[in-house]
Amino acid sequence: MTLLEILNSDMKQAMKDKNKGALSVIRMVKSTVMNEQISLGHDLTSDEELTVLSREVKQRNESLSEFEKGNREDLAAGIRSELDILAKYLPKQLTEEEVQVIVNAAVLKTNASTLKDMGKVMGIVTPQVKGKADGKLVADLVKTALS
Repeated sequence: MTLLEILNSDMKQAMKDKNKGALSVIRMVKSTVMNEQISLGHDLTSDEELTVLSREVKQRNESLSEFEKGNREDLAAGIRSELDILAKYLPKQLTEEEVQVIVNAAVLKTNASTLKDMGKVMGIVTPQVKGKADGKLVADLVKTALS
């Protein structure tokens, strides 16, 4: 099943359940996926679908941190519920320890020793953790490993 088919099915279920919050998020993601499909001119591959979902999650995480900084717990709670809904469509997330193992292997493979080598390491790590780990976490772990 493609992501659009899953979203359509979940959208119908959210309508039946009268779940306005989930329906809103699903419609937004579906719209984003369809816009990406139109701009690329073809059906999205699973990697492209994952990229769209990751972008949506990243936007919401940025909003969440801003709302928390501004002491807007009411808005932050709404973003958290949206993130919970989006998590259903993402692959299982890697733990920090699992990402650390991947980072350590990449550092050994590239013989990286300084922060100047961060690009080489990230080039190896990023494809392995795409959609499965937060990019900021990965970057922080690579920086720590190279420091």
